[in-house]
Amino acid sequence: MQRLRPPTELAFAVGFVCGLLTLAIFHLVLPSSADRDVELFRAVRDLTEKSYVESLDPRELLDEALAGMVGSLDPYSRYYGPDEIAGVQRETSGEYFGIGVLFLDLQTGVIRFALPDSPAERAGLTVGDQIIQIDEAFVRELPAGELRERLQRAADDPVVLRVEDRAGNRRTTTVRSEKVVDPTVRHARMVDADLGIGYLAIVSFSHQTPDEFDRWIEWLRDQGMRSLILDLRSNPGGILDSAIRIADRFIEDGVLVSTRSRTETRSTHASEEETHLAGLPLVVLVDGESASASEVLCGALQDHRVAVVAGEPTYGKGAVQTLSRFERDEAMVKITTSNYFTPAGRRIERGSRLNGLTPDVMVEIPAALRRLVRSHLHSYSPPPAALPLLEAWEAEEEIEVLARAPQDPQLDTATRLLRGESLDPRPIENVD
Repeated sequence: MQRLRPPTELAFAVGFVCGLLTLAIFHLVLPSSADRDVELFRAVRDLTEKSYVESLDPRELLDEALAGMVGSLDPYSRYYGPDEIAGVQRETSGEYFGIGVLFLDLQTGVIRFALPDSPAERAGLTVGDQIIQIDEAFVRELPAGELRERLQRAADDPVVLRVEDRAGNRRTTTVRSEKVVDPTVRHARMVDADLGIGYLAIVSFSHQTPDEFDRWIEWLRDQGMRSLILDLRSNPGGILDSAIRIADRFIEDGVLVSTRSRTETRSTHASEEETHLAGLPLVVLVDGESASASEVLCGALQDHRVAVVAGEPTYGKGAVQTLSRFERDEAMVKITTSNYFTPAGRRIERGSRLNGLTPDVMVEIPAALRRLVRSHLHSYSPPPAALPLLEAWEAEEEIEVLARAPQDPQLDTATRLLRGESLDPRPIENVD
């Protein structure tokens, strides 16, 4: 004989089943909070498209809405629409699509110089050449910007150039666009050949920066470098891993940087196999526009006492952004996911009492001079082989082709530190 369930047990079972059914019905009938958000967005979007005084592009409305949502999080998070993705990829990859030539005058096609190992260099384009014709079109008759557009067309569609050199000789050459490294390491030179003081500037950090850095260090060593000035002024940052790899060149052991997110702390340690510049006398230059990855590099070198830092306090951007790509929607989002801390635990992000990293040697310069220094740092420097040709061009035609460095008390201080000179203040000339 089957035993009957007690009434209370039966009632509980029935109630439990009814509760599950009710919950399921609510999930089916009532939208979730996220669904309500989407419905609200659609309602506002539809109202705007229907009622706004001017016609609107639905894609532009979507991009603006997403940009507003992500941009409201903090000063660094950002949404990128289809038209902006190419620029982001160029900044982070360190490459762009083109032939790798710097023009003195784009409208007349006069070439300043070609970048090393670029399609332009392989096609024989050199200092002072003038592109007279591209395919059948005369360059002087092209609308503004069209010469650059034609030079950047698909690699399987080469362009034919009619070129005139500085002596008036004409020739024809063919060139194909391809991925070209956009240099982030610039102005490498010896600032004191007798004492072996080398110099180079890093204007941002791309995936290509460590390899660029290594090549220029090797070149400086061939010139007799025995100490180095590393210029990070006006460097807004970029790829964190690239800055860490350069720090690793100088630091043999220990933490290089720590990042703290909502859920965890991660530390990146030096790898002795990557360290080939340990013990090299080093001065690092920074200013108020040195930010993010450049501050990570500066902080690691300063905390491990492998460099003297000179200049002005850094910007104080210690937020880590992660890039996410949405292929189907042709969009990209950069969002803050954690914060940087130096090996000694110093927080880089600026706050009410902090403003980035403080140099060991403070050297302040006027704002007008700072702008001139920044402009020079971000100008493209010619390859060493092109320098004699550029100087001869200047002398023969009495024109300015080379970017000249302005008066620079911060660089002077770095040089004096490596010479072992006293740091008595020197006057700064007026700058317009």
